[in-house]
Amino acid sequence: MEDLLKLENQICFPAYAFSRNLTNLYRPLLAELDITYPQYLVLMVLWEHKEQTVNQLGEKLHLDTGTLTPLLKRLELKKLVNRTRSKQDERIVLISLTTLGIKLKEKAQHIPMELVKCSNVSIDELMQLKALLNKVLGK
Repeated sequence: MEDLLKLENQICFPAYAFSRNLTNLYRPLLAELDITYPQYLVLMVLWEHKEQTVNQLGEKLHLDTGTLTPLLKRLELKKLVNRTRSKQDERIVLISLTTLGIKLKEKAQHIPMELVKCSNVSIDELMQLKALLNKVLGK
């Protein structure tokens, strides 16, 4: 039996290395927008859904509130999002885009295709990988 603790036999290592590589590809593109990758993820959810609670964002992004809250505060300081308390339940914080946050979407439109250009695979192969990853994640 092969040694299960050899790095070359691990599933986690290529997944980890791929994730780091992908994040590094995003870095210069997002630097042009003055945002980080986690901030970009939040903005993508808000570009799609307009308004979300902190808990809804956490569920969609697989982030806990301890990670999400400082990230949202930084986005608010950049004037990209508003954080407001719900009128029905003050424990609930609502996150919405500012006008600047909405306009940033136009500047971000090129990012997905730039990443495809940087990859060594076709769009079809990337979509297969995405489907497989979603399956592993139970989506």
